[in-house]
Amino acid sequence: MTSLYTASSDAASHEAITLQPPEPVSGVVSRQRRALMELFYGPMQKIGLSCSQKISHLDNTIACRSELDELLAKYFNTIPHCKYLYVLNREGLQVSSSITREGLILEHCGRDRSDRPYMREALSVAAYLDTSRETRYQQWPNLDETTQAIDFLLCDAYISQHALRPSITAIFFLRDHEGKLLGFLGADFALRDLPQNDVVYQEERRARHFFAGTGLTHTNTQLEHYNSRLDENFITVMSVLEELIQFHGVFHMKLHFASSQAIIWQMDDPFRYRILSLSDLLDPDTCLAYPIRIYPKNAIINRDEVRDILDCLGRLRMSKNSIYLRSGSINIYNGTVGLSFSSDGSHYIPHEQFLKTDLTLWDNTINTVMNRL
Repeated sequence: MTSLYTASSDAASHEAITLQPPEPVSGVVSRQRRALMELFYGPMQKIGLSCSQKISHLDNTIACRSELDELLAKYFNTIPHCKYLYVLNREGLQVSSSITREGLILEHCGRDRSDRPYMREALSVAAYLDTSRETRYQQWPNLDETTQAIDFLLCDAYISQHALRPSITAIFFLRDHEGKLLGFLGADFALRDLPQNDVVYQEERRARHFFAGTGLTHTNTQLEHYNSRLDENFITVMSVLEELIQFHGVFHMKLHFASSQAIIWQMDDPFRYRILSLSDLLDPDTCLAYPIRIYPKNAIINRDEVRDILDCLGRLRMSKNSIYLRSGSINIYNGTVGLSFSSDGSHYIPHEQFLKTDLTLWDNTINTVMNRL
């Protein structure tokens, strides 16, 4: 381990922080996920076994729903950091209310979750296990020498449907006494609420090469661009970057649209930058590799302005002008947004000015540049 010193979030004191040995980000994420499985499996198993007893005769009646709601509400607080708790039938249709810290959300009963990322994963695993019953118990991971996480799945992180924030769902398979699948117990979590390793991730030193996807075409001095894979998945990329800036200590970010990668600087280790490939940017689990940090009080850019800036960068990138945005950067301490265009022009703008400027004015600026070519 390597120790160094860094300023705290209020820049009033200094404390030692620790860097991990260099390794792929996937290794850090795997350890974090394993720790979360150990945290959730016990209470999820206890509630799940109780739910299985109640729904062995599941007919989706009001009486059954009432019993499930009562059971889930009773044990909701035993699952640390849980945001929503609910029961689904074997097709992914919700048959209970959603239990939250604030109470019940009755209207969620009857909601079809089968197409959500976590349920597609759970239904796929369930279908596989149905065809491999003789090896079913061998498929589940061992949490330690004595505990096997049977019928438990910590799904891959995803972007939530409404809040557009990185989230994760734990699923417990509900079965009758013969092992027949009855349904699922689901527990949703916001990644920002979960305990995470306080050790700073250090990436490997190795050559990495990024190239524009489709590239440029030159037609009568007009420069055209085609959507990169980052452009096509910008909502997910924006949500992951927003989470890293708001909750994981990233204070400076540069996003390269054409080559589909980002460079970030994290406040615990400000002298080293880290490269996020497109696969990192499309995987919300990437956030687990960076420790939770309080958003700094001395940042000029307010936390709730980060999404607005990222959204503006995305809209500017999608402009139909022949000269287009190649890269954009944000520094929350400088309060500056950087823009680089295909004309080789670069602009550095106070963020409040950037947010107030009508994007059509940028179109006029770009057209002026074009007329000079």
